[in-house]
Amino acid sequence: MDKKKVKDVITGIIVIVVLVTLVITLYRCETDRARRDFARSIAALSPRGGPPETIENLMAAIALYEEQIERNVNEGVQTGMYWRILGIRLAGRGMYRDALNAMERAIHFNALDPMLFFLTGEYARILAMSTLDFSENSIRERERLFNLSESAYLRAIELDPIYVQPRLGLGELYFVLGRTDEAIPHLERLLELSPHNIRGMDILAQSHFIEGNPHRAIDLYERIILSRASTPEEREAAQYLISFIQDNM
Repeated sequence: MDKKKVKDVITGIIVIVVLVTLVITLYRCETDRARRDFARSIAALSPRGGPPETIENLMAAIALYEEQIERNVNEGVQTGMYWRILGIRLAGRGMYRDALNAMERAIHFNALDPMLFFLTGEYARILAMSTLDFSENSIRERERLFNLSESAYLRAIELDPIYVQPRLGLGELYFVLGRTDEAIPHLERLLELSPHNIRGMDILAQSHFIEGNPHRAIDLYERIILSRASTPEEREAAQYLISFIQDNM
């Protein structure tokens, strides 16, 4: 490349840099000016330059803020979605504590989404079951996580009574905690909503057996055997458990 072409290239780059800098400077000036004008217009609504005091002035202020408020709301919803996606991906990598923290942030932006509470219940339950009794702090932490899981599942059900997954999670939680009498009604409702839920039938059958209802447990295992949703392994396990229950009646 000859000297003239090099000079032309350098000159072109300098021109582009100058133009970009000028555009950015103008944008900042316009933004600052807009913000100052916005602040003045709000302050002007009050005789003393403070917050609006009359209904008319308040309505005028709301009109001025409306666009900004709508933008903030939309940004908040989007942020909540990002936190939910992040939490699910972290859980997929086995990072349940970080996933649980992400769910807390997601709930901050959307406190009426039952899925967020269901996932919170799931992650807290998994963490609780993975916490060993190394110390008094570990025992307290496990209890805290179990309580968090229970309250999250219940909140999800409260928000959406026909949401199946929280009922299954709650049934599993109560079964693990030895509260099979509390697991049964949730699992019975689960099967009303999802009649071919094999996992739900299995936990419910075990709960009924523990609670002294072997015939109900056998009925449930027979349903598993007849269900098209069950795998050959699940049908074989159900047949074995029927024989076990019959031998122990």
